Amino acid sequence: MNKLNVKKGDTVVVISGKDKGKQGKILAAMPEDQRVIVQNVNMITAHVKPRKQGEEGGRISKEGSIDESNVMLVCPKCGKATRVGHAYEGDKKVRVCKKCGKNID
Repeated sequence: MNKLNVKKGDTVVVISGKDKGKQGKILAAMPEDQRVIVQNVNMITAHVKPRKQGEEGGRISKEGSIDESNVMLVCPKCGKATRVGHAYEGDKKVRVCKKCGKNID
């Protein structure tokens, strides 16, 4: 089973590629492919065909997926891009910011 260090709803910063430096929220995570879809990052043009009568077709712009290794989590407490650590709080495993040491919800 593949695991990701980021999950849906996290704020991340792109650390490599054409969109390097952009920040956005994760809209979808695909652990089996090790890919994520980030809001307003890696925009692609999709050609859609009208499926119902009266529906419009055409070219739409939407987010494409990028590899999970090209994004870094932004800590909600300190606001810095950080690696993700793991710790046990009682019997629960929690994510921890490597820069400030606080738990990431």
